[in-house]
Amino acid sequence: MTTSQAATRTVGLRDRAEAVIPGGVSSNVRLLAPRVFFERGAGPRLWDVEGNDYVDYLLGQGPAFLGHAHPRVTEAVAQAVRSGMVYGAQHVLEVEAAERFIAAVRWPDLVRFGVSGTESVQGALRLARAATGRRRLLRFAGHYHGWVDNVLMDFGAEGGGPASLGQPADALADWLVAPFNDTEALAEVFSAHGEEIAAVIVEPMMCNQGAIVAERDFLEALRALTTAHGAVLIFDEVITGFRLALGGAAEHYGVTPDLAVYGKALAGGWPVSALAGREELMGRFGTGEVNHSGTFNASVMAAAAVVATLEVLTEDPPYERVADHGTRLRAGLAELGDKHQVPLRIQGLPAAFHVSFGGPRSAGGSAPVRDLSGLRELDLVRYADFSRLLAEHGVWVAGRGIWYVSAAHGDAELSDALDRVDAALAADSGTA
Repeated sequence: MTTSQAATRTVGLRDRAEAVIPGGVSSNVRLLAPRVFFERGAGPRLWDVEGNDYVDYLLGQGPAFLGHAHPRVTEAVAQAVRSGMVYGAQHVLEVEAAERFIAAVRWPDLVRFGVSGTESVQGALRLARAATGRRRLLRFAGHYHGWVDNVLMDFGAEGGGPASLGQPADALADWLVAPFNDTEALAEVFSAHGEEIAAVIVEPMMCNQGAIVAERDFLEALRALTTAHGAVLIFDEVITGFRLALGGAAEHYGVTPDLAVYGKALAGGWPVSALAGREELMGRFGTGEVNHSGTFNASVMAAAAVVATLEVLTEDPPYERVADHGTRLRAGLAELGDKHQVPLRIQGLPAAFHVSFGGPRSAGGSAPVRDLSGLRELDLVRYADFSRLLAEHGVWVAGRGIWYVSAAHGDAELSDALDRVDAALAADSGTA
């Protein structure tokens, strides 16, 4: 394909998309991303309509933890769909998926499957309010729990408010907001409002912004305070589940919540979420006293994808390989920052880390950003611009700085990615 032909195809697709899809995209998260049109993905790479390949560290915003089009998952889904898609009743794969989920994660008693993390978060909040008879909820500045009115939040100095036009301010009236990793502030909130709080919801690792790792003392204090005040502790493991460990952040940190929401890596890229927890809470769905519904919950294909993904993760655990690749990638990026004399900053865990400009570099864990206020001190705009340059050089990453490592990334991807980042830094016109 010639350059002019490729450009014509890309421009044509962009024009067609903008004519029929608002903004040309189906999720506002993609509005600021480069307008690349992909034809296929395999393992850790993507190919666009121009034939260019990209080393993919975005992984569809996290779901492709096994890599794109993992053969065990695609075959399982293809075989399952031949026998139907939704029955309006139970089926064998649904039971097997739930059994495998409980066996893998270990701490929950029961699980319900859904389609998106946003909706499963709603189920968790409803369940907590039903169990406690309370309304108020506590969350942490910078954490994301979905896009619907009662959870989408823009954070400022005075707490949180609506993040979108059309979002009623009173939809957020029940929320209390505290800074992440601040045990003293957490204790103050519970001292003032402990008997009003139905639930606390937390990303155990703040992946959507900054890859900020929870401090163990903070999570342990959160567990102790919720128990003491009769509040429900909810882990939002939509991103961390099955990524940080087979048992997710609960296993990684050794802190057990009452409820947890999973998605992303759960089903090898298939749209599946899960809400899991203790029987005395989850059992309220089973009695019908708390409503949790959905036509496509535990569809035949979704259950097949969960079963196949959990088979792969348990039969050949990829976590050491992911950690090794992520560690070498982070070290290589840090070396390139030194080579080009730019303040490239790296923070997080090998499986999911954040890259930005400005402030003390934290590739080895020194001087980490602990909360949203610290993250805002970095030059996030410069990195967002740089991410577009990375796309031009064949490295596909999120503009907000998160890099995800998959089980499919190997030595070839590491070498290609570092070579391409090197070239992008050389071409970068920004000043250190």
